[in-house]
Amino acid sequence: MHRKITTSDLPGLDMELIDLTLIWIGIIGLGMFMYVLMDGFDLGVGILFPFAPDDQSRDLMMMSVAPVWDGNETWLILAGAGLLAAFPLVYAVFLPALYLGVFLLLAGLIFRGIAFEFRFKSNKNRRWWDRSFSIGSTVAAFAQGAVVGAYIQGFEVVDRQYAGGAFDWLSLFTVMTGLGVVTGYALLGATWTVMKTEGETQTWATRVSKRLLIAVFAFFIVVSLWTPLAKPHVMQTWLDGMQWLWIFPLLTTLVSLWVWRGLKRGHQATPFIGSMLLFGLFYVGLLISMWPYAVPPDFTFWDAASDPGSQLFLLLGMLFLIPIVLMYTAFNYWVFRGKVRLGAYDH
Repeated sequence: MHRKITTSDLPGLDMELIDLTLIWIGIIGLGMFMYVLMDGFDLGVGILFPFAPDDQSRDLMMMSVAPVWDGNETWLILAGAGLLAAFPLVYAVFLPALYLGVFLLLAGLIFRGIAFEFRFKSNKNRRWWDRSFSIGSTVAAFAQGAVVGAYIQGFEVVDRQYAGGAFDWLSLFTVMTGLGVVTGYALLGATWTVMKTEGETQTWATRVSKRLLIAVFAFFIVVSLWTPLAKPHVMQTWLDGMQWLWIFPLLTTLVSLWVWRGLKRGHQATPFIGSMLLFGLFYVGLLISMWPYAVPPDFTFWDAASDPGSQLFLLLGMLFLIPIVLMYTAFNYWVFRGKVRLGAYDH
């Protein structure tokens, strides 16, 4: 049942009805999307670290994300806190179901963060910290993809509690989605490196970006075909409910060609912008395909929502917090815009 607040509950409002659950879906969706885009490219830089041409290239790659990587993860905290407060059933089911996956995600992020800091100070053990940075980034990216795959698969729920096993989330499908996200983040990292570096490092990143673009498009095709075959309600949505959704595969193909053209012509920013657009199309397509289920296959977002009073109280804080996060994020990227060069600034 939709949870709404009427004007009689909130004197002074001109709107006839306010669906707080829908507003919270938008807020958490924004937080998740911003995290995927902004932390995705710095995880991608870590994934590509072992394949860089030399140590100087690795220095440039790390310097390109050093000023922004901490702030990027703000969006994960914002989305996670909002999810706990606005949709407690999601937490009640997801955490027991995805405990090991979430543990791998957090362990990878922590491991990567430690390696990030120590690499700048270490000379003797720098190679080990390079490997740690790459392993942590790869594990975190794979865990995120596997969690998305588990969400698509659905969960066994009895009496609003998870009733499955600890490893039910791990399947051939979730391994596929995990590898797909690793490849996608690597593409974001490679195109970010194209935009932020010059010379040999940029040439290498351009070459790698072309290969990763082909791999990402292949994963897109496999997952797009596998998902409706495995989930009948998704197939029904695409074939009967919302035929206009077929525009997403078309747009994905066109954007992929645009990214490829930008790489071939040596464009600086076009490949990165196009890669972000690809993730945007994947993200929106996934949400619409799974709509309106927060805990598939049985519970909608409105079933999983908290009390409207709690949602309203927390919403007031979010409306104050989100503009501040957006402003300092924009300011940070503006200050550190342009190419990175060795010796220009350090961590």
